[in-house]
Amino acid sequence: MLTFRNTNLGVGLLLLALLLWDGWHHVPWWFYALLVFVYSLIMFYGVYFIQSGFFMKTLYEGPPDAGRVIALTFDDGPSAEHTPRLLDLLKEHDLKAAFFCIGKNIAGNETLLQRIVQEGHVVGNHSFTHDTWFDLFPVRRIAAELRETDRRIESVTGKRPALFRPPYGVINPNVRDAVRQTGHRVIGWNVRSYDTMTGDNQKLMARLLRLLKPGAVVLLHDHGKKTLDVLPGFIRAARERGYAFVRLDHLLNVEAYV
Repeated sequence: MLTFRNTNLGVGLLLLALLLWDGWHHVPWWFYALLVFVYSLIMFYGVYFIQSGFFMKTLYEGPPDAGRVIALTFDDGPSAEHTPRLLDLLKEHDLKAAFFCIGKNIAGNETLLQRIVQEGHVVGNHSFTHDTWFDLFPVRRIAAELRETDRRIESVTGKRPALFRPPYGVINPNVRDAVRQTGHRVIGWNVRSYDTMTGDNQKLMARLLRLLKPGAVVLLHDHGKKTLDVLPGFIRAARERGYAFVRLDHLLNVEAYV
């Protein structure tokens, strides 16, 4: 398995071999440039594909024997405008989901956060600021964001999240080290809807159904109208295909709270 550790070891050995060979025979400069290029590509893969487990283990799909069950997850809330309607929709269809909340969004939405838990959904940590440069913050600051979000969620719901989804799904050594300090489990996905980027509801629906698979963890967001428009049809279509919806922690067989 390709990991940060064995990649560094392999590239280090290749670089040493090149330097040794360069001592006997001239090695063209582009050999070194190619090595740097390949290393950069591997790092990009590890940082931006949460399923890779490149820097640390991530949970992003159900077990191989899960069967036709899937879990819905919603990022970036709570949203005073859209989350209540989403909760109504989930209640109507008798579904339980996971909400990865941004800490700064909790203020003013405490009653909404309580409702999420009271109606049987899971609340997870999605950082405090969801800053564009979150993954470039120092380890101490990243860990502080996770702890503050945990504190705010616990102060409202009485539950301290055990699950963390990194903003944008980005993991690097800083995020890894911070998560090791806080003790969270990192949650990814294997069906990314792009519901915040896709402007066409039909294309969004088609993508969700095309990627649907047993044990899927579906990434959606609870701060946009498109998701609310498409979700009822997706739920019906998935059920018609024989899929059942289960709560994320049940699909992954993990504890949702500490």
